[in-house]
Amino acid sequence: MLLEHIYDPDLAQGSYLIGCQANNTAIVVDPRRDIQVYLDLAAQHGMQITAVTETHIHADYLSGTRELAAATGAQMYVSDEGGPDWTYGDGFADAVRMQHGHTITLGNITLEAVHTPGHTPEHMSFLVTDGAQTSEPGFMLSGDFVFVGDLGRPDLLDEAAGGIDTRFGGAQQLFDSLRDHFLTLPDYVQVLPAHGSGSACGRALGAVPTTTVGYERNFSWWAPYVEANDKDGFVAELLNNQPDAHSYFGRMKVQNRQGPAILGELPELVSYTPAELKPLVEANEKILVDTRPHTDRYAAAVDGALSIPDAMKAATHIAWAYDPETEHRDLIVLAPNAQQASQYRDHFIRVGVDALTGYTTSLQGLLSDGVPTVDVDELDTLEEHCILDVRGADEYDAGHIPGAHRLAASRVVWNSDQLPTDRQIIIYCASGRRAAIGASALRRKGFNIVELNGDFGTWAAVHDNIPAIVTG
Repeated sequence: MLLEHIYDPDLAQGSYLIGCQANNTAIVVDPRRDIQVYLDLAAQHGMQITAVTETHIHADYLSGTRELAAATGAQMYVSDEGGPDWTYGDGFADAVRMQHGHTITLGNITLEAVHTPGHTPEHMSFLVTDGAQTSEPGFMLSGDFVFVGDLGRPDLLDEAAGGIDTRFGGAQQLFDSLRDHFLTLPDYVQVLPAHGSGSACGRALGAVPTTTVGYERNFSWWAPYVEANDKDGFVAELLNNQPDAHSYFGRMKVQNRQGPAILGELPELVSYTPAELKPLVEANEKILVDTRPHTDRYAAAVDGALSIPDAMKAATHIAWAYDPETEHRDLIVLAPNAQQASQYRDHFIRVGVDALTGYTTSLQGLLSDGVPTVDVDELDTLEEHCILDVRGADEYDAGHIPGAHRLAASRVVWNSDQLPTDRQIIIYCASGRRAAIGASALRRKGFNIVELNGDFGTWAAVHDNIPAIVTG
């Protein structure tokens, strides 16, 4: 059996290619939407991708199941559990609908679908058996059910999909799934999750890529609750201190359920000179994606540009800054060459931002005055302003600038109605990058935004003798 783990550090997302070397066929589980990596792996091993499936309707990225099926002719398999509200839509008309116990066979390899609700009602895990070696499963593809040291959060339907108090029922289902399906497995079964450290689909995911049933049985925070049949304690602990759910998750849920648009072969990106791009940006016909370090914008910036300063988190950050349902202008990325620009496009389409159509290698002639900033030692002298903290709730609770209003960077585009329009807003975070992303998006919405020149740590260092850092 061939088993390849394809991991995207940007979204902390893992997918799997599993192949039977007896007949050179393969299945991909939980693919992302830029599918070339799977095509390359299959070709490298001389295999044909004949099946593609996913563990559930994802919220944090746009599924590549339809894209990969269209490119390879592979049969799609999707869950048919969870009730009518969680039935896959018309985009999956050609898919095989799986219920608990359904098996997918590729030569000597069998994947058995196990309905493990809790994170979502329709969630499936897959028990993988290598029939050339054994008749018993040796692996579980756990999706967003069991992570290394953590569990898939059951509150996303409330936070991102318009649910009302579904978290409690989801948490109870998760308890049952652990008791009835996970802890009944032998300790040696290897657990291959769909996310790693940094994902917002759980609270505290481990950085190790895999685990085992036995390890989680003996060392996870949740196992003692299940062993003691303490469902109430489990639910309370599971729902405590979950991180902010990104606002774009709601869009992902809708599109992934219906079926993401198939992109097919992508066109070449258009190369723009600064002179060609300048009138388009000034007329707001194109939006520049400024990929420079966020501090470079302090001296000189492009009006109306979105700041995406970290190439390794480009998918995460563009999903915070650009809403394709309300912003219908093409994106032009600053990149050193066409290859790098294409890599940005790959990241963007993972979150359904398909608007990147071109690139420029220079900002000469496009730059004007830098974005407004304020130094930390000037902050106390300002009047008539709002301080905006765009960090997570746990960061804010550990300490923040007194009087700061908190709105996570991942929510500013969708919840800007919570912000004042009649005064200046001073924005900060832990490094300046999230603040830069949020500031650039809010400026496009007409807000008067000033970025803190520094970060919360800089402010705290200046005020170390003043008992103003609020904790708890």
